[in-house]
Amino acid sequence: MREDCFTPPSARQAEPSEPDEKRRKKAERSIIKTYRKNIWRKFIRGINEYKMINEGDKIAVCISGGKDSMLMAKCMQEIHRHGVVKFDLEYIVMDPGYNSANRRKIEDNARLLGVPIHIFETRIFDSVVNVDDHPCYLCARMRRGYLYKEAQKLGCNKIALGHHFDDVIETILMGMLYGAQIQTMMPKLHSTNHPGMELIRPMYMVREKDIKAWARYNELDFIRCACRFTERIATEDMETGSKRQEMKRLIEQFRRTSPYIEKNIFNSVRNVNLTTIIGYHDNEREYNFMDDYDEKK
Repeated sequence: MREDCFTPPSARQAEPSEPDEKRRKKAERSIIKTYRKNIWRKFIRGINEYKMINEGDKIAVCISGGKDSMLMAKCMQEIHRHGVVKFDLEYIVMDPGYNSANRRKIEDNARLLGVPIHIFETRIFDSVVNVDDHPCYLCARMRRGYLYKEAQKLGCNKIALGHHFDDVIETILMGMLYGAQIQTMMPKLHSTNHPGMELIRPMYMVREKDIKAWARYNELDFIRCACRFTERIATEDMETGSKRQEMKRLIEQFRRTSPYIEKNIFNSVRNVNLTTIIGYHDNEREYNFMDDYDEKK
């Protein structure tokens, strides 16, 4: 799929409120025009480079209510309307136990932006609220399992998550500094627990600062994670306890040193020279450079 296969959006079906219709059209146009270079082209590049969409796919676009997933939903709408590859979309929202204000904000934003969401409910927040050891990790795993199951019910073969470029490089750094391993957040994955299902990340190449800029430009207000753990962190001013927030601050320091460091972090996991690696594994076998060191004299 080339970028020139997608044309700017034309007239849309009118919404009940004329001011809302204008805001929706502005938000859609800004993806194609104002943020064409920093959002649309990078979105298309990720889709193409990693072959995320195939003919006949039915993709569940998973919307959390935050800026990243809602922009992803709008980008997926555009590629669906104007792309040359034929596929279908479902826009699903899992309510893991949001309070009424956050649930209403998600519904209002979806209505404003013309995203026809399908909401289903779980009680994940109740399940992890008293977990002290890695509650975010547990919550993420449970969310993904529910999303796969709901997507399968709707006849989908893929789920799309809104992780962006910053999430990728933060994951690389966390793996090195706290996991003692070189790993990254992959652009797509086959599900091991849900046969026939695949996960894709269409926002893989899009930077968070550009997503924030799009939201500000269109005067859009989205929810954050909205879980009780996040709310407690904000209330107690304990954000330093989040490893991902720590990585964000570290990367911000890097930016002051050089504008190329972020891209270099990303490229470091694309240009791995195995002849300079002490050891590696592929989940089936392990290799250490000493295994055949003398043979290579």
